[in-house]
Amino acid sequence: MLHSFDHVVIAVRDLQDASRRYVSLLGREPSWRGRHPDAGTANTLFRLANCYVELLAPTSGAGPVAKMIEDSGEGVIAACFGADDADDFAARARAHGLDAADPTPGEGRSDDSDAVRHWRTVMLHPKTTRGLTLFAIEHQSPEDALPIAPPTSAPESCVRALDHVVVSTRDIESTGRLYRDALGLRLALDRSFEARGLRMMFFRVGGVTVEVVGSLDGPSDPSARDQFGGLAFQVPDAAAAHARLAAADHDVSEVRDGNKPGTRVFTVRSGTCGVPTLVIEPTG
Repeated sequence: MLHSFDHVVIAVRDLQDASRRYVSLLGREPSWRGRHPDAGTANTLFRLANCYVELLAPTSGAGPVAKMIEDSGEGVIAACFGADDADDFAARARAHGLDAADPTPGEGRSDDSDAVRHWRTVMLHPKTTRGLTLFAIEHQSPEDALPIAPPTSAPESCVRALDHVVVSTRDIESTGRLYRDALGLRLALDRSFEARGLRMMFFRVGGVTVEVVGSLDGPSDPSARDQFGGLAFQVPDAAAAHARLAAADHDVSEVRDGNKPGTRVFTVRSGTCGVPTLVIEPTG
């Protein structure tokens, strides 16, 4: 059973530079800087109220992360969901037609201390996830091993949480079945926007929305790979966040009303390491 959206993984070329950019973007210091000795990667983590953001870079010119960056550039490469028991999740995934690997232990070592974090992951083969890298994680270290990233500015101007992650598809029915039936996420809304030519399905898990977007025009293509789109981050005050980012020389759009009544949003067009980024002040 998946209980949360654990984290999103962003592949970057230069971890130090990308970390600086995301400190500026999120208005928060890193929660963790570390490395994966067996995987040949290093990472910076920013824990938010409902998940964390992982910047992941290869430590050499080889390996799958380096290949992804070479092929597609920087950007979102994976989404991870939280599970209480990796073995139970693997069994459920297989029962619902997903090709799930056996749970694999993982270890991360801090660059700033002698801290070590442990976990078990279940990777899902992309051939059964419509081409995306999706996996589940069972954390084996206490929650305070990854503390919430402290703000660097006035809290109302800093990112509080991840609002949603976008998945673009050319076969929304198949992708919908993947998230609803195989992964067991709650379908909160299924809506067509005729004027925009889009159908959107909103899946909720642990306070984060997976927003699946497909076209209303033309035939579906079951063989086409899905793609990760952008990320939307929540802030308490959109105007304050806009002023903070503009002062830090980010290219930002004007603040405007969001699609959901009562929300205020703006787009960040620079300093995101290739990730289309929306900032949203939610209702209430």
